[in-house]
Order: sequence, then C-alpha cells, then structure tokens
Amino acid sequence: MKKRIAVITGASGGIGREFAKLLLEEDIDEIWAVARNQQKLDALKQELGDKIITISKDLTKVPEVCEIGRCLEENAPVVSYLINNAGAAKMGSYKDFSIDEIDATVNINCKTPVLLCRLCIPYMEKGSRILNISSASAFQPNPYINLYAASKAFLRSYSRALNVELESLGITATAVCPSWVDTELLLKEINGKKVKFPGIVTAKQVAERALKDAKNGKDMSVCSFYVKCQHLNVKLMPQRLAMKLWTNSIKKYM
Repeated sequence: MKKRIAVITGASGGIGREFAKLLLEEDIDEIWAVARNQQKLDALKQELGDKIITISKDLTKVPEVCEIGRCLEENAPVVSYLINNAGAAKMGSYKDFSIDEIDATVNINCKTPVLLCRLCIPYMEKGSRILNISSASAFQPNPYINLYAASKAFLRSYSRALNVELESLGITATAVCPSWVDTELLLKEINGKKVKFPGIVTAKQVAERALKDAKNGKDMSVCSFYVKCQHLNVKLMPQRLAMKLWTNSIKKYM
C-alpha cells in the first residue's frame, strides 16, 4: 500500500509548524517538512516525532525545488496534502530592494508554489488538498509592501483558478488569506516604534480555519471576521482610496 504523505514548506515555524501539528491527527503516514534551516527542522522532528521527515532545501532555487520531485519519483506516495507556506515579506520602498531580493521574493512567493503544485498533483488522488498561503494583502495593491502584495495576489489568483481545473479530479486548491499573524517573523518594532496590528490572529487559528475550509471545498480561506470585513471593504471602495488609507496607516513607521 502506498504511503500517504503531506508536503509542507516553511514547516519549521509559524503557520507551517501549526499545520504539521494538526496533520499528525490525520490519516497521514509521513509529513515531509521542507525548510532551509536543518537545525530548526531537527527541533520540529524532536517535538512532533518520527512521522516528520525533514527535507532541507533552499526553495528560492529551482534545482532544489526539483529535488523534491525526485523524492516523489523514488517513493511514489499519495500526496494527501500540499501546503505551500514558505514565503518572503519585506516592508519598504521599491528602491530598498536589491536585485537578488526581488528575484528571491518572486521565486519563493510565486514560482515555487506553482512548481510544487506541478510536481505533486500527479501523486494526488480524489480528496487530496492543496493549500497555498496567500494573504489579505492580495485583496488590493499595497504601497511599500508592493512586491509582497503583488506576489500574494498572483498566488491567490492562481490557486482559485487551479481549483476549477482540478474539480474533475476531486482535488481542491485553496488560497489561504490571513491578515496579521502572530509569528516570530512579524516585526514588532520599526524604527523604534511599536507596531499595532489590528485583527491579529495566531498561527494556529489560521491553520485550523484553512484546513476546515479546504475540507469544505472552498477556494479561499479567511480566518477572522476582521479579514472578511477587509475583503468586503476593498470590493466596495475605489482602490485609490484603499491604497491611500493603507499608506496613511503606515506613514509613522516609514
């Protein structure tokens, strides 16, 4: 009998770690935890047990992403879950980004999830699920996080369209769109000023809501009333006004 596995990128902390914990309760034989930092992956395995299979890869590099494909070829499992959680975020003006930072951000936020979907879907069956971690920033253009917001808009659009394509196979693809999430990656202070995060939620809340929505066949998951209101607001108001309100809210941190 084929092994049933979950593939989780960015698994060593934050939302990825919470997904790994939740999937231990599912009918899964192995959780392939993918991240760059082997030390953090080892700590995850020590915490969660032998179901965790650690895979240390730099997912900004296409050859290393493709090595996951070779692992799939060698093991020929059933991929029950693919959770594309790895990503990059940076606040700043366009001029604050180096060429390498732009390249890495687009790769990890856009190219890598698409590649992993293409590699994993042939190993999926009816009932398998793809969860791509997008963002509420995908709902509108956002100055000073423009690269991040645009890359997450790409991922949201791709995921929802992919869900339609996979419908006949009984596979779902869900764009997970949280707002502020309380993880170790969230900047608590910028230029000496403490940052306020309206509607902030825990990584566990995001993961629990996302799994529930994916099982219900939804193509998009939002985990709080705050984000639902945010989604509605940007539908109703002109985008120029939405961008102005956003820019005004972050001026004091810039």
